[in-house]
Amino acid sequence: MNIDECKRAMSDGYFRYWNPEEQAHIDEDIEKNRKSDGRFTLPGLKPGTPVHAEQLNHSFIFGCHIFNFNQLGSHEVNEKHQALYGTLFNSATAAFYWQCFEPEPGKMRFETEERDTEAYWNRHPDPKADAFWRRPSTDQIVDFCEQRKIRCHGHPLVWSSRTWQYPRWMMEKLPNHILAQLLTDVRCGANVCKQGPDALDRYCPGFADAFMEALGNRFRAVSERYGTRIASWDICNESANDFAAGLIPPGKRLAISFTGVPMPGDYCFKAFELAKKYLPAGVKRNINDYVVDQPYADQIMDLMQRGAEIDIAGSQMHRFNPKQCLDIADGITADLSPDNVRTTIGRLEKTGLPVHLSEITITAPNNDKRGQAIQAVMTRNLYRLWFSLKPMMGITWWNPVDDCGAPGEPSVSGLFSRAMEPKPAAGVLQDLIQKEWHTSVDTAAGENGKVSFRGFRGTYALRWKGEDGSGHEQKVELL
Repeated sequence: MNIDECKRAMSDGYFRYWNPEEQAHIDEDIEKNRKSDGRFTLPGLKPGTPVHAEQLNHSFIFGCHIFNFNQLGSHEVNEKHQALYGTLFNSATAAFYWQCFEPEPGKMRFETEERDTEAYWNRHPDPKADAFWRRPSTDQIVDFCEQRKIRCHGHPLVWSSRTWQYPRWMMEKLPNHILAQLLTDVRCGANVCKQGPDALDRYCPGFADAFMEALGNRFRAVSERYGTRIASWDICNESANDFAAGLIPPGKRLAISFTGVPMPGDYCFKAFELAKKYLPAGVKRNINDYVVDQPYADQIMDLMQRGAEIDIAGSQMHRFNPKQCLDIADGITADLSPDNVRTTIGRLEKTGLPVHLSEITITAPNNDKRGQAIQAVMTRNLYRLWFSLKPMMGITWWNPVDDCGAPGEPSVSGLFSRAMEPKPAAGVLQDLIQKEWHTSVDTAAGENGKVSFRGFRGTYALRWKGEDGSGHEQKVELL
């Protein structure tokens, strides 16, 4: 299906929001916010010499996670998956979830073992039941990104998730009677969670120090291993709910997250202090959250006012429930309308930070013809809108392949089928990134070898022929 055919899946109510006037507004903002006028000098070039400017890469991030590296069941399918990186995607988010990355204290999964190989996953009878599904060793990912000349983003260093992040061996440092309370009914008045972090600190002497020591070791190890090879990190993930509920005030040794696990007190601020201590200059430090309302912006401002060095505000946008996308297509909700999106991003813009739409999910309801058409139309309109917004610096699709999400995430939100067959939404992104937002223009040298053109920001090759017919090329950055 082409995009015009896909549009038939949407209601008139949907196009009340995405009308021609809105599309013109988006076009104007893309021209204003994503393009620049380039002026370069090619010494010795005669006036009038034809010069071709070809865009090689975008400065804007079009990313995707790479959690299923070599895990898709066959060499052919894995190759198709890996071919996306460096072509459709110029950035890959690598998994550094603490529990699987460091399953035993000090034993970090940098190097590729047998369980990280394509052969292991090709013969696996039930890959999603494996603890290391979506958790490949990290050296191979960083090497792959360098080979494909794309940026690598690490996710996440600090997170209070009991399910996906919290190391079991950290929980084992708690006294048995405290651990038993944490794992039982939190409604019980005797439960330590109800007594607060100061009581927990009294019951668990040394736990706060042990946690911070382990976090310091984690930051130091990944920094020493990768340095600037990893361009950016989610330093702290999904802590806005704790901030809004007053669970992480400054001055406390321990905190009890809304997820029900003990964390270092003021853990988000302390995470950025560790980043300042260990990560090299030039590596971007992101905060990241699915909370998109005012408390998240307030948290970012609070952290920066206290001295946290934050480079990028990460904002998630998951529509996991297929009904959410059906309601949008049927025009019965303003969810993800242009005004809604601008308001959300506008809150973060006031922090003064660039915004990375760090995790997005657009589901294809039922994955039938209409569902895939809905996904394609939403993808085109939302990517165009997000790309047009001034503070936006990148968009990262979360699960690129169907049936490869975490439990609870939809199996039909990929751009590709499980066999890596493209869905209409994949074609939409290819058209936008590789055609509509790609600059390839002919110009001519002026006096003193001056060359100018307007294009999307990124890396370009300027190509021309000398008087003897020989070809010449110079790479430049359009900022």
